[in-house]
Amino acid sequence: MIKAIITGIEGTTSSLSFVKDCLFPYARAHVGEFLRENAANETVQKLLADVNVEVGTELDLEQAITQLIEWIDDDKKITPLKSLQGLIWETGYRRGELVGHLYTDAIRNLQAWKAQGFDLYVYSSGSVHAQKLLFAHTEVGDLTSLFSGYFDTHIGKKQDSSSYENIVAHIGLPAEQLLFLSDIESELNAAQTAGLHTIWLIRDNVLKTEASHWQVCDFDAIELERFEHE
Repeated sequence: MIKAIITGIEGTTSSLSFVKDCLFPYARAHVGEFLRENAANETVQKLLADVNVEVGTELDLEQAITQLIEWIDDDKKITPLKSLQGLIWETGYRRGELVGHLYTDAIRNLQAWKAQGFDLYVYSSGSVHAQKLLFAHTEVGDLTSLFSGYFDTHIGKKQDSSSYENIVAHIGLPAEQLLFLSDIESELNAAQTAGLHTIWLIRDNVLKTEASHWQVCDFDAIELERFEHE
């Protein structure tokens, strides 16, 4: 029986276009300004040091900015980049220049599952800070109270089964009582290998053939009772 649900964000609770056509361009446009204004900030200095570790050499500020823009353009899932993006987006949300997009079916079902007693978690390649910002600044208000916890790449890469084992250990429930929702098959494969139940969100309505995961077009199609008999 499912007791906790872990959801991704991009293509799952939120549209890919919001992330790729709104959040990423915003971070790209403001990364230089943000780093030049906050270069003395201790958190920013730590993240810039992490960038140096990633590239294996010491970059000056302008070189770091160039490298970060390159990573944004290549959609790299690199932890210091994701952390910096979260800090930049915080400014955008605070100014009212960004509003977090969520599918209405996701909001409706997440609220219903919470009311039914399910524990809800988020696992995304975006930083925990960025995740909380998105759910705190939606068109329907602050939804962060729905979630019992958030996970990002600090716990491991989303394509590695060990990451889901770490999440299982953190949540403290058996893997077979956890359900993971994602739009990426490789992530679902990793979660399944770790013993979690999985559901594949196919929001383009084109179901895949020969998949080992239950596929749905939206959250309304998810029937949690189905897992009671497995």
